[in-house]
Amino acid sequence: MQLTVRQYDALEQAITRGERIAVYRRGTEYVVIPERLVLRNRRECIEARHPTTGDHLVLWLDETDRVEVVR
Repeated sequence: MQLTVRQYDALEQAITRGERIAVYRRGTEYVVIPERLVLRNRRECIEARHPTTGDHLVLWLDETDRVEVVR
């Protein structure tokens, strides 16, 4: 998946504000709090944490179907 400029802006604002995002991947929805958008081995990923457990997650953008900010 390649994000649009609007989606990047919304994701960056969610990171700054600590808002939740919903990431859809292979039929599964992950609702997480994004912490960083980074490049690892030439791939973009969202470093996030689970809002309830605090577990750390790495979600690769090229493996996602959709990313939405939960408002």
